[in-house]
Amino acid sequence: MKTTRYFDYTRTRSDRVFIKEEWIKFVVQNPIKEECQSDGRIRKWAKIKEVNKYLRIILLDDGETVHNAFFDRSFQEEL
Repeated sequence: MKTTRYFDYTRTRSDRVFIKEEWIKFVVQNPIKEECQSDGRIRKWAKIKEVNKYLRIILLDDGETVHNAFFDRSFQEEL
């Protein structure tokens, strides 16, 4: 998995240290929602059943380098 230095740094934060690499890969491959930001970065969301939360992944514009990953408390799945 390709990552940015920013991601490597923030991954050590206490609120993110337990986010598993397998969850990140799951979101990248199985998003329930995807958006392109104005800077070209790509946002993807998926629900992680083990913790019953939505994980948001930010990819660089290459579509594969992970820049950020966090549980998005404000995300609501569209029905």
